[in-house]
Amino acid sequence: MKSAQPVDLAIVGAGLAGGLIALALRARRPDLRTVLIEEARYSGGNQLWSCFAHDVPAESRWLIEPLIVHGWGGHEVRFPGQQRRIDSGYATLTSERLGIRLHRAMPEGDLLFDQAATALAPHAVTLADGRTIEARGVIDARGPGDMSALTLGYQKFVGASWVCDRPHGLCEPIIMDATVPQHDGYRFVYTLPLSPTELFIEDTYYADDPGLDEPLLSARISEYAWAQGWDGEARGHSETGVLPVCMGGDFERYWDAQAPGVAKAGLRGGFFHALTGYSLPDAVRTALAIAAMDDLSGPALHAALRARARAHWRGQGFYRMLSTLLFRAADPDERWRVLARFYRLDPALIGRFYAGQSTFTDKMRIMIGKPPVPVSRAIQALGAAKP
Repeated sequence: MKSAQPVDLAIVGAGLAGGLIALALRARRPDLRTVLIEEARYSGGNQLWSCFAHDVPAESRWLIEPLIVHGWGGHEVRFPGQQRRIDSGYATLTSERLGIRLHRAMPEGDLLFDQAATALAPHAVTLADGRTIEARGVIDARGPGDMSALTLGYQKFVGASWVCDRPHGLCEPIIMDATVPQHDGYRFVYTLPLSPTELFIEDTYYADDPGLDEPLLSARISEYAWAQGWDGEARGHSETGVLPVCMGGDFERYWDAQAPGVAKAGLRGGFFHALTGYSLPDAVRTALAIAAMDDLSGPALHAALRARARAHWRGQGFYRMLSTLLFRAADPDERWRVLARFYRLDPALIGRFYAGQSTFTDKMRIMIGKPPVPVSRAIQALGAAKP
């Protein structure tokens, strides 16, 4: 059973990447009919997304501004013998706010939730109930998919809202507290103050294996909160995640692994930071680039996004090298030293790094000086790494 009339664009996946594309098109191209298809009953999963002030330039911030629920003027990092406040803004977005925004911006009939896509083609999407949505163009934004073509480590986490018995006193985020005992690679705790008595605490690991022991990590969140003097309990929102940290691989094989000939965005298109795994800055850039395209037909979308993804892959070479050094040249319980050294650098350099826009000078500054990993192991790791 086919849709009655072809739509202009069908986006499969209502997470951050797909949702931002839909919102950008509604704002910039309201004449086009865009259908958003999601197998879950709501958009964005059950996630908080955060970004630094320089991740999204001022002229593009309008796209995410309605999704921001918390903002701060600075943030803090902690390592053994080292603590630093960085005077740079930080903001948090929620999947709930993304869903609200999508429902307000898009006609009800153009949001197809609880609808799994079983087959994608450049001009059509087949749903599990047998329907076919015909479209001038199709974008696959369903998440990472098959990543076997890439050489990966992982940033994995369990996070929970922590309700304190009394005001916690934390005014700004602690985005990296590595003073905690090191387990399963490089471990740090990430904390956001959401209200005078509520925190979001995330136990995070740069690990070789993607497996998550949720009960164990949840228990460590409680231990951390109590150790900080934040008596209370985990209550309300919780989430888990496993982000790719890329050391190398075959870009062409990754791109073609699923739905050949179909345009891809988000993690499925390889639009993520190779060392942090974060994709928000690239999701904004990609959404606005699509909204500016004249030709949104399936073949044109595929060609444009593939070229964009290939350029992104080339531009991420430096970060893949750093990922290789972190995972292959540093002992797991000593990886924190790499990050501690990095966080002694200039705040503007740190900001460009997270945005994936490090300059040549930035890269030289990151690499010079006494290395935090053994030189012999670094040379061996880089020599064995794939592009």
